[in-house]
Amino acid sequence: METNFFKSILTLQVAGNWKINIAKEDTDKLIVSVLFFNDSIGDDARKKVPPILLKGTAEELDEGFFEAIEQPVKETAQLFANMDQFLKEKEQAKIASQMEKGNALKIGKEKTEMQKKYEEGMKKADELETAGKFKEAWMKVPQADVYPEYKDIIHKRKAELSDKFPIDLFNDPNTEEPC
Repeated sequence: METNFFKSILTLQVAGNWKINIAKEDTDKLIVSVLFFNDSIGDDARKKVPPILLKGTAEELDEGFFEAIEQPVKETAQLFANMDQFLKEKEQAKIASQMEKGNALKIGKEKTEMQKKYEEGMKKADELETAGKFKEAWMKVPQADVYPEYKDIIHKRKAELSDKFPIDLFNDPNTEEPC
């Protein structure tokens, strides 16, 4: 007796495992349960896939077994492939999200450090202004190109301080230079 059962299984070309259970129902009828599964998939939904149940005589099962299971098994294999792909992409998205979160934290930390330096510079300028050291205060005001979000405040502050500089008799713009 020669059968092509296992060759027929291979021709389906699906990745997974098989559990086939055969029970005798009546004197001439069989119940065949075919469970196609794939334990390598991490999604527990794979456990919800029901077995394929076939009932018939030995002759009926011999003739129509592979025709009856081919489409459901291929669909199940495709479902498993989709589950696997989904889990891989989900993991990649999670990793990318953590990277983005890390980048956001890094950028936030850099902004916090920059903010701190800006505030320190402005505070030092205020202290020097209070002490009457206007030129030194002007020098301590942060540069507008380093802190573009504060450029208007910085320009205004520098203008206020420069207005308080003592008049330089040798470089007074109101006096005419001799010819």
